Amino acid sequence: MSNQWQYPHRRWNPLRRSWVMVSPHRTQRPWQGEVSKTGAPERVSYDAECYLCPGNTRAGGAVNPVYENVFSFVNDYAAVLATPPEKLDESPSPLLAAEPVQGVCKVLCFHPDHSLTLAKMERGDIRKVIDAWSGEIEELAQNPGINYIQVFENRGSMMGASNPHPHCQIWATSHIPDEPAVETEAQRHYHDEHGSCLLCDYAGVEAKAGERIICENEHFMALVPWWAVWPFEAMVVAKRHLGRMPELSGEERDALADILKRVTTRFDNLFDVSFPYTMGFHQAPVDGGEYPEWHFHAHFYPPLLRSATVRKFMVGFEMLGMPQRDITPEQAAARLRACAE
Repeated sequence: MSNQWQYPHRRWNPLRRSWVMVSPHRTQRPWQGEVSKTGAPERVSYDAECYLCPGNTRAGGAVNPVYENVFSFVNDYAAVLATPPEKLDESPSPLLAAEPVQGVCKVLCFHPDHSLTLAKMERGDIRKVIDAWSGEIEELAQNPGINYIQVFENRGSMMGASNPHPHCQIWATSHIPDEPAVETEAQRHYHDEHGSCLLCDYAGVEAKAGERIICENEHFMALVPWWAVWPFEAMVVAKRHLGRMPELSGEERDALADILKRVTTRFDNLFDVSFPYTMGFHQAPVDGGEYPEWHFHAHFYPPLLRSATVRKFMVGFEMLGMPQRDITPEQAAARLRACAE
């Protein structure tokens, strides 16, 4: 890595059309801030108190079937509802704008074994999860009131996960949320200006550079993006241009299962802990429009900074000015490459 990157600088994020400040010299500062406790790992295959384990009663009163693979259901405490109010009271000012939202929130359990994570699951079982995600997306997209489908996983209590059982959430909404909306505009702008796909071109740049790639296979590349904000942030990019998860072929779904297992295993081995993160897939909206610029990818946002107990906080300048990171993406990628799979 060039020595020039050891000095403060800022990097452009073309997916959000915004800047990130990098301050590598700050890694030398002493740490007297918060040191979190690491939660005791869940090692039981079945927990009688778990709302998500097979056969157990959920908080809302429904009883889970004795499922053997993947299991999904409508969230008992959904953030959006299928039947919102027909309209809201008229606002006295355009500065107090509001509008109804509707949608469906689902929970998808990856496996009946309470003790597992993506890192500990077999690739074949992860493939079943990918098939289930794709099926849910196809089904939800048929709803005329749904315009975007967000699949995401909050892993670990540090990321606010309310239950350690291996699961994710799928929120299908009548509106396109802010992050994919920003990425839509950025990818469209790039496509209009260059006549090519932003992430196809970016993957080509990273393939040549090599220094930010964590691992890859025939169909996917995992890397620490040039513009990463979180210390060990990662992005998984499809090597073929496609817009949504259901478009993946059988071989590509196997490859995605492989890359998810390899990345999450490296995360666990970085600090020898079940690594917390928020992970989610970004894909083209399902509002009936054409989105040739959209390129399917996933983001991993892990909070850990120096160890299993020291995490990154978004405070101060990051909240009031712009995102900032200490270790460079190149350093983060090198450390993840050095971890076992």
